[in-house]
Amino acid sequence: MATRLYDVVLDAADPAELARFWSALLGTGIAEEHADEVCVTLVEGLDLTFVSVDEPRTGKNRLHLDLASTSAEHQAALVARAEELGARRVDIGQGDVPWVVLADPEGNEFCVLERRDEYARTGPVAAVVVDAADPVAQVAFWAAATGLPVAREHPGYASLRQEAGPAVEFVRVAGPKRGKNRLHLDVAPPADGDLPTEVARLEACGAVRADVGQRGVTWVVLADPEGNEFCVVTPR
Repeated sequence: MATRLYDVVLDAADPAELARFWSALLGTGIAEEHADEVCVTLVEGLDLTFVSVDEPRTGKNRLHLDLASTSAEHQAALVARAEELGARRVDIGQGDVPWVVLADPEGNEFCVLERRDEYARTGPVAAVVVDAADPVAQVAFWAAATGLPVAREHPGYASLRQEAGPAVEFVRVAGPKRGKNRLHLDVAPPADGDLPTEVARLEACGAVRADVGQRGVTWVVLADPEGNEFCVVTPR
């Protein structure tokens, strides 16, 4: 028994407005909308969920989304569409690369990739990319947390793949984590699973309890071995 990747969560000053941006850019619908939480469908069974927070964004995000494209023309059209919707180009030191780095209306960085065959079945989001000090150690932990198989391992990068839906990738970067991540992953036990048992299993894999101000919630907030917060939600 193990947890699975349940959704990708992004903190937002205005969840409804940011969800509309991403829904329009990805060409997917809004699955649920509440006053402080809005869910945009990525693929069947996986949402991009926007939650209301008061804290302002500070510095570059440690997690970001890579968008898939099918051709040079499609990549250019995605970039143009993103800019029409309110995104802007940003320089995070990427240099001369074949992808385009943008920031959404709340400043969250994302990349529009050139065509890559490995992302042909992911849907509009190619990958959730995580900065890492040790990509190989991180991919091992997250394989245990998500149940996804390791697709590649290298000292500079490592990744998990699923049959349909975005990959989870770890890329070596210099510099420590600072502050709470604005983007995080949620994992869920199966419907017949047990939340305390799965939390204990993840703690045995190297996770630790984390306090991000949650009070009276049904889920458990943990941090992975490099301090990235994530939630273990109730069985489903």
